[in-house]
Amino acid sequence: MGRASSPLLGADPAIDIPAAAPPEPPPPAAAPATTAAIIAAWYLSNIGVLLLNKYLLSVYGFRYPIFLTTIHMVSCSVYSLAAVRWLNLVPLQRLSSRRQLLKILSLSSIFCFSVVCGNTSLRYIPVSFNQAIGATTPFFTAVFAVLLTCRREPALVYLALLPVVLGIVLASNSEPLFHLFGFLVCVGSTAGRALKSVVQGLLLTSEAEKLNSMNLLLYMAPMAAGMLLPVALAVEGSALAKVEVEAGMVLLLLGNATVAYLVNLTNFLVTKHTSALTLQVLGNAKAAVAAVVSVLIFRNPVTVNGMTGFAITVFGVVLYSEAKKRAKKA
Repeated sequence: MGRASSPLLGADPAIDIPAAAPPEPPPPAAAPATTAAIIAAWYLSNIGVLLLNKYLLSVYGFRYPIFLTTIHMVSCSVYSLAAVRWLNLVPLQRLSSRRQLLKILSLSSIFCFSVVCGNTSLRYIPVSFNQAIGATTPFFTAVFAVLLTCRREPALVYLALLPVVLGIVLASNSEPLFHLFGFLVCVGSTAGRALKSVVQGLLLTSEAEKLNSMNLLLYMAPMAAGMLLPVALAVEGSALAKVEVEAGMVLLLLGNATVAYLVNLTNFLVTKHTSALTLQVLGNAKAAVAAVVSVLIFRNPVTVNGMTGFAITVFGVVLYSEAKKRAKKA
């Protein structure tokens, strides 16, 4: 694939990394049972990390989103090293120049901003509302594409974004647990995820610089961890020093960090065994499933208007996807 994008609704905000692989021959078709297992693992990991993040930050009382994100990045660094260098799940793609390294470093800074904002939002707003806001990623992607590349889409594509915006406005006005700060940082996370996708397309342009998602994570995760650790110590260090470390907390954090890596691994496997389009479709459905599961688990109140707004937003995302496909064919 040339440059596959992440699902329109995004994978977990903690580790959403779009693929940017050079063209490859299609892999041999996997057995239906294997493909079904991979898709099931994708759903479980994506929804699981959202629920675990929410539980840790909002219910369990581990109120340190920057440090939690740092743990995620350390985990992704270790597991990526094992997957690429030791298990050879994909061939290692080495960096071709210092310039490419600086480009990936700039992407990592945007990535850090998006991830920290996404995890922080889960302290203040329900997962269902978080996913509704995340559904507006196509809107921000279209805005940044115009601002940074001056590339304009046909009018029909922009019209398809109207339900995306109107739906989230309705959902926000009807959210019983609306929190302004949580809403703003979640919007920041969504915008950051869209900005990273656009900037990645601008920076990693040559075939020599393009990396598949597994190799990109291998280089980005350690950079992100290095950026986040001093910030976590400066902002949350004094409070963290007072936390009583228990075996249960350690196991919960390790499990959470492992699932965070599995989101990236299953993203890659779904795209490899199906297609980037399938990943987009799964992403559209994932937000709705995650919202329903979170409501059942955390019992956060919902309203008819809120659910209607969410449905309108998802419908707008589907319209946008179809409009983009027709525009490309035209």
